[in-house]
Amino acid sequence: MARRTRSSRKKRGSGCFGLLVAALFVVVLAGGAGAAWLVLTPCGPETETFVTLTPGSSTARMGEALESAGIIRSRYAFDLVRLWKRGTLKAGEYRFDHRAPVTEVYNRIARGDVFTLSVTIPEGANMFEAAVKLEQAGLDGGQDFVDAVTNHRELVADLDPGAKDLEGYLFPDTYHFARRASATQIAGTMVRRFRAIAGQLGLTQVGLRGNLHNVVTLASLVERETAVDAERPLVASVFANRLSKKMPLMTDPSVIYGLELEGRWRGTIYASDLKRDTPYNTYLHAGLPPGPIANPGMKSLRAAMEPAASDFLYFVAAGANPQGHSIFSRTLAEQSKAVAGYRHSVKKAGGR
Repeated sequence: MARRTRSSRKKRGSGCFGLLVAALFVVVLAGGAGAAWLVLTPCGPETETFVTLTPGSSTARMGEALESAGIIRSRYAFDLVRLWKRGTLKAGEYRFDHRAPVTEVYNRIARGDVFTLSVTIPEGANMFEAAVKLEQAGLDGGQDFVDAVTNHRELVADLDPGAKDLEGYLFPDTYHFARRASATQIAGTMVRRFRAIAGQLGLTQVGLRGNLHNVVTLASLVERETAVDAERPLVASVFANRLSKKMPLMTDPSVIYGLELEGRWRGTIYASDLKRDTPYNTYLHAGLPPGPIANPGMKSLRAAMEPAASDFLYFVAAGANPQGHSIFSRTLAEQSKAVAGYRHSVKKAGGR
């Protein structure tokens, strides 16, 4: 009888252990299923929601921010994916507009798929025009940008100690900025792009550094006078030839820029504007204007560095010619004939 009792106890003990193992298995299975549900089941907003993950944030802090914003169900699920993937997470502002599993959210942050606004600053745009483009793109433009360009000339002081502002050094390109980027940050990014391009062109080399101000100023005039790439070196040569002969440049875009700075630009240039004495009136003042009147692209910068070899002293700008190209002249008589031809073409085309 005693043997039977021991055997019975042994069997009952084995049964309890088995039940315990089974219970643990069920718990683990349930936990795994729960974790899988938290990680793989889509969650999040169905309308646009922004979350900013600040630089230096830990995975836990990022998880908390995402959970608080309703992007994920659990910060712990985010931590779990981090342990599994072992990627590097990138700070920034993220935009969420649909339900997604934690794995998708994690992958976006690991890729650095931050939300940005795109803006294209065209070649030849000045700071006022760039400010409008930025504002239209939903960025910090308008007067804030003009103020940043005007007040932060220290950003180019090493390149151009004589720069009065950043005009000319805001390289025209397509940019992607964070939604909350400040006007100063935007201007700084554009200046860094200019530095990169200037380096490629050799514009920042010791031999040209002292002339960089003049090169960029000349390039800005070229940029505003023609949009035809093949003509840029010739336009630069006209200005270079007139400068060498101490002839006034007599370029309307410079006059217009002087009026813009004074808030007097009326959208159309009048004869009275050509007589208004501003530092940028190249009809009244010989030499280059005090600084760039716009932000030139690479081709205009190259043309200003290496003007074509010519003896042209005049031209009718491409933008004013119905045929779409500039007319270059060596003498005033040739120029007068070209102007008369231009006026005839305009009249024939239905203009005034």
